[in-house]
Amino acid sequence: MGIEEEVTNSLLKLRSVGQSPWCDSISRSLINELPQRIAKDGLCGITSNPTIFEKAINGSLDYDKEIQSLAQAGMSTFGIYESLVVHDIQKTADQFGKLFEKSNKIDGFVSLEVSPHLAHNTQKTIEEGRHLWRLVARPNLMIKVPATPAGIPAVTQLISEGINVNVTLMFSINHYRQVAKAYMRGLESLDRTASFLPVASVASFFVSRVDTVVDKLLCQLKEQASTEIVKNTCEDLFGKAAIANTRLVYQEFKKIFSEKSFLNFKEKGFNVQRPLWASTSTKNPNYRDVLYVEELIGENTINTMPLDTMAAFRSHGRVTSTLENGLEDAIRTLSLLKDLGIDLDAVTLKLQEDGVKLFLNSFDNLISSIAKKRKKITRI
Repeated sequence: MGIEEEVTNSLLKLRSVGQSPWCDSISRSLINELPQRIAKDGLCGITSNPTIFEKAINGSLDYDKEIQSLAQAGMSTFGIYESLVVHDIQKTADQFGKLFEKSNKIDGFVSLEVSPHLAHNTQKTIEEGRHLWRLVARPNLMIKVPATPAGIPAVTQLISEGINVNVTLMFSINHYRQVAKAYMRGLESLDRTASFLPVASVASFFVSRVDTVVDKLLCQLKEQASTEIVKNTCEDLFGKAAIANTRLVYQEFKKIFSEKSFLNFKEKGFNVQRPLWASTSTKNPNYRDVLYVEELIGENTINTMPLDTMAAFRSHGRVTSTLENGLEDAIRTLSLLKDLGIDLDAVTLKLQEDGVKLFLNSFDNLISSIAKKRKKITRI
């Protein structure tokens, strides 16, 4: 890599300010590119979810021969799905193996999500987490578990068994607090067994979807406003809720993981549960295309970006520590939203519910697609 390329690639600079760039995508073609992306972009990990796998498997011909072979061998539809996904996750994990070791097992992880059908079933989530952990059999795997009321105790149990967990679908400070506490409870049980060190976890906090919903509500309030003050307040708050929400979560992270209850674990070799900023592509074309990367750069964090956002940030992203900028403004933003009657707790709860449904639909569409291909092949 030339000196000029190093200087202009903003992704490479993120690690110098304490943030790890991960990629929120997976596909056969991307897996083949990983050595180059790890070297040239400083890529530190990969996240996946049912929507990502649906796009990868249904959106290309890369998997068709394998589906045909597995179908002809008599494998069930779900068995085919699991075989395809596990193959991709294993290969990805192996590509990150050197980084995993070199980073002292801080980075180099790949995430695989439990079935979204289990989002409201604690015991079955635990069982599937164990099953996938054994099936993939890679130390740099993270099992993704949603931060639903049923998912939270599953997080604690899996951590207590030494299984790495990526807790996903968090949208509020309350979600975050519950997840951090679940991690701590898992460490308490793990510490008593003293046989599973180390264990890793990240807390995936979703960003841009908050602005998508809040901006829509602000638009409605602005149109209905009877005074210029309310109209101007609404206008001033566009595109600010998500960043404010995330910055305050980061303050909560710093507080929780500097308390004595965690420092005792730290002395024994346990790591913090790093916040991971997810949903960081810009949905509003009027906003800067790297808004949710540039404004959320800070120590001990991860930003998992879709490929388009990675390309944009590589090209023209500005790298400086921004995550603790404007904290008073962040508090003020959330206060003004409340004054306007926007219930952020209700918004974020609905976003989590919708997130589970979105992944559920993607998962079912993928299974249905594989079933159709399998049926067609076995009839031939």
